Amino acid sequence: MSLTAYIPRVIDRQLQDMLEIMGGVVIEGPRACGKTETARHIAKSELLLDIDSNARETIALQPELVLQGSVPRLIDEWQTVPEIWNLVRREIDQRRESGQFILTGSAVPSHDITRHSGAGRMARLKMRPMSLLETGHSSGMISLSGMIEEHKFEYQRSEWNLKALITTIARGGWPSLVEKDDRIALEAVKSYIEETKRTDLTGPGIKGHRPETIGRCLRSLARNVATTATLKTIAADAGGSEGPLNYRTVESCLTTLRQILVTEDQEAWMPSLRSRSRLRGAVKRHFVCPSLAVAALGVTPGKLLSDLKYVGFLFESLVVRDLRIYAGDMGTRVLHYKDSTDLEVDAIVENGSGQWAAFEIKLSPQWSDEAAKNLLRFRDRVEGGEAGFLGVIVPWGYSYMRKDGVAVIALNALGP
Repeated sequence: MSLTAYIPRVIDRQLQDMLEIMGGVVIEGPRACGKTETARHIAKSELLLDIDSNARETIALQPELVLQGSVPRLIDEWQTVPEIWNLVRREIDQRRESGQFILTGSAVPSHDITRHSGAGRMARLKMRPMSLLETGHSSGMISLSGMIEEHKFEYQRSEWNLKALITTIARGGWPSLVEKDDRIALEAVKSYIEETKRTDLTGPGIKGHRPETIGRCLRSLARNVATTATLKTIAADAGGSEGPLNYRTVESCLTTLRQILVTEDQEAWMPSLRSRSRLRGAVKRHFVCPSLAVAALGVTPGKLLSDLKYVGFLFESLVVRDLRIYAGDMGTRVLHYKDSTDLEVDAIVENGSGQWAAFEIKLSPQWSDEAAKNLLRFRDRVEGGEAGFLGVIVPWGYSYMRKDGVAVIALNALGP
């Protein structure tokens, strides 16, 4: 059942801005994150390639027909018919006008499909499941961009509780589940994982794997969410008592999961350091939404209440998801930091101008003192570090500026 009204998304403004500049926009995101509805909210005509059974034949015989229609024209799940890419690219060249096409896709095709670059013609936007702001769990009163660019910070107080937080993590940010009760929503996310294992791993440039193998990799990734677990660690964990899975099989599985946009690694930040510490470049492992980690393990919110250490990792992954959404795709990255002394920072948000904010992520406000000290040590090691904004992100409570200049920020008050 569809929602009665379109729920505004953070990406809406980015999409509109890009359509005013570029001939087309490609929206990439996992299945069911809301790409089609967001594109439909702006598009004037559409072609749904996963539904229109005549599309392939039409493209083969009279390809220009599928491009005709009021603009912007939506072409949904374009990667199922890869020839569309070059047809759209050439059409944009001929029309020489902005705002012509919106292409949406639930997988990133192999490089050879898009070898003819869309540079100068098409922009790419990454869409994720809904943030807490979009699902109505955050007031959005504290601006991420305001903190990075102006060091601007608003004092707030917000309410929430641990049980509600865990349930929100397990439900995830899936638009079709916003109006569902908890039982149905949790079952739907489990079904999403099953569909990922059995039917999603097909398509141009996507290497298929046995559902059992994918399931093992998904469970291992879930157990290691928000960590820098190596391929060797994941292979050993996925293999269990039978011994580790083949290293290259695991590597291929992880590549496939990234292609279908189920997982999304968090790269390491590599700044210039004042100290002699060496930087570590390992990625952190995340699902595109932490609800998928919960579903992959098959645990309930009630069960998670008895494992708060693991909930801490899930909360970190939730924060990273929302930071990515609020940061947008306009040259801003969400990274992490670790050096040879094991000094770590959970999230670094750096914009295209080189301005940055560093965040520690803690499940309880009681851990703010330790986190603030860690951030101050980090700032002392980074050249030009005094220019960065420092903050500790907690689930709820007071958002305020400490005397040492480190902000404490409630996630359910955070927004773009």
